[in-house]
Amino acid sequence: MGRPVDHRRRAELLDAVVDYATEHQFSELTWRPLAAALGVSTTTLVHRFGSKEQMLEAIFARLGERTLVTIDAEADLATAARAIWEQNSDPGRAAEFGLFFAVYGQALQAPELFAAFRDHVVADAVDALTEAQGPDIARETAVSTATLVVAILRGLLLDLLATGDRARVDAAAEAFLASLEQP
Repeated sequence: MGRPVDHRRRAELLDAVVDYATEHQFSELTWRPLAAALGVSTTTLVHRFGSKEQMLEAIFARLGERTLVTIDAEADLATAARAIWEQNSDPGRAAEFGLFFAVYGQALQAPELFAAFRDHVVADAVDALTEAQGPDIARETAVSTATLVVAILRGLLLDLLATGDRARVDAAAEAFLASLEQP
């Protein structure tokens, strides 16, 4: 009988793997350099994650957890959208969101490998922003509005990451967020 899985150690190792992937980018994620950087053997990585595909799935899930913004249940749409923008555009998280968009691009090219990521990457944010609009808004309208907010915020974030023009992008984000506030 093998050793029981140490879930705490696996979680620590997964966070280190995600940090490595964030720093070295998705395209450079291979077993040997990863194991060497983390001070473990490739056997340890295989033991903790299974196949490379399973490790990638675990990375995507953890990245999704890290990039998901918890929205106060009492927040309205404008407050929720502002919370998402402020967390996602934090300069300290730029590398993490760079990886997020790299995975997003890969998910378009290899949908079968990235099914879990694709299933949650838009739906989780849309669901949260739909709920933030409250019960008085028709569900179809709330989903459309939430979809638009997610698309605009992610577009602004991608622009910020690509250009580094914080002043211009922050001004555009502020104009958009202000338009969501109730008169």
